[in-house]
Amino acid sequence: MKPFDLPCPPDLLCTELQLEDIPALQVFFDANPEYFLAVGGEPAAPNLANEEFHELPPPELSYKRTYYLAFVPTTAAEPWRAIAQLTSDLMAEGVCHIGLFIVATSRHGQGDAQALFECIERWAASQGARWLRLGVVVGNVRAERFWASQGFVELRQRHGVPSGSRLNSIRVMLKPLAGATQAEYLALVARDRPDAQL
Repeated sequence: MKPFDLPCPPDLLCTELQLEDIPALQVFFDANPEYFLAVGGEPAAPNLANEEFHELPPPELSYKRTYYLAFVPTTAAEPWRAIAQLTSDLMAEGVCHIGLFIVATSRHGQGDAQALFECIERWAASQGARWLRLGVVVGNVRAERFWASQGFVELRQRHGVPSGSRLNSIRVMLKPLAGATQAEYLALVARDRPDAQL
């Protein structure tokens, strides 16, 4: 891990994961199976951390860079608090895509998700992001409620998306930043328009 310049609560450090951190990422996945049960119906596969770490956007989608981040307590003996995967300039300049955001189960209900998302939002805005984008599995009620409470709105749904042993429907959601608008985003990203044939 190496330090990453993303603002954090005072008891946490944000670090960018490196190849050698893949086993520790798998430990986090194994210790926090709720997300994987909710979206895929099964715990994380033994090689999932390696696959996730190396996964890139589909070749037809442009992007600038991906980041795999861990939020680590300043007391090193404590387990990771959360992980996030971000992609900058996905499909259009100014789009920051949140590909994964998992808070440790032991921290649920303590405000960590909101506090850490606010840190991600501030960082994205500081990097020039005008929109935050993500996908939420339909039926993952906790996540659907959380992202709606943070100001995200649904643009469209994609169906038949594989995850684990399931085929899911995905809510594509957007939050404009810095005075940007949903209409401006949809003018740039045809894929996310409600009538897109994907």
